[in-house]
Amino acid sequence: MAEGHRHHHHHRHHNKVDAIMEPHVVDYKKEEKHHKHLEHLGELGAAAAGAYALHEKHMAKKDPEHAHQHKIKEEIAAAAAVGAAGFAFHEKHEKKEAKKKYKESHGKKHHHLF
Repeated sequence: MAEGHRHHHHHRHHNKVDAIMEPHVVDYKKEEKHHKHLEHLGELGAAAAGAYALHEKHMAKKDPEHAHQHKIKEEIAAAAAVGAAGFAFHEKHEKKEAKKKYKESHGKKHHHLF
């Protein structure tokens, strides 16, 4: 054990019966809001990285002496923009899933006719 680190003993003991009696309740509205927030962050990241990629592309033309460095930075920024867009897309899917689970948990189920 490293110096300065001590084990903390909490006075509240976990009881297995309590864990069985109290099922874990998920707040789907809160989860939906969380994924929406992350989706927006992904969109913002994609826009910022895309703008930086365009800036570096411009700098490669403007500064031919360091064009190779600017091209490398442009490619990295473009890859970051694609990654951030993928993250935003993923979070959009997670948000839709949370919304679907919220509706199902509140009795609003889809009735498919076909």
